[in-house]
Amino acid sequence: MMKEWATVVSWQQGVALLRCEPKAGCGSCKARSGCGARALNELVPETEHQLQVQIEQPLEPGQRVEVGIAEGSLLRSAMLVYLTPLLGMMLGGGALQLWLATDGAAALGALFGGVGAFLLARKLAHRLGEQDAYQPVVLQIGLPPTALRLQPDSPLSD
Repeated sequence: MMKEWATVVSWQQGVALLRCEPKAGCGSCKARSGCGARALNELVPETEHQLQVQIEQPLEPGQRVEVGIAEGSLLRSAMLVYLTPLLGMMLGGGALQLWLATDGAAALGALFGGVGAFLLARKLAHRLGEQDAYQPVVLQIGLPPTALRLQPDSPLSD
């Protein structure tokens, strides 16, 4: 199970809107100058990701929750998104190369095959996204931000 902590933005009628903060890479290894993950994180501007999760327990804005998704479904999704267009490009380019025997035809076939496979992957991803195995689930719920308050007359406030 892949796990990540998120912050509750809002909760209404059993659906929580969560904000996941991006990570800037691990930062713990000594190969920072040659790390591909670090280089990619520096290229892409940091953006927040939001997702909706079904949960019946009321949540407060600012509350932290741990969400998880099954590793198998995450890997299948990644394979669908990355390998389907690649396979379409290879098959489209190879088919037009065999049929017309020119490099231009192969390039055009790769373009059409890649676009067609991308559209197919998009449609399949939408169908898979509706299945329960591909939905994130709440694993742990942290205390709401209003739960911990120090009373002025308590001995802990000194």
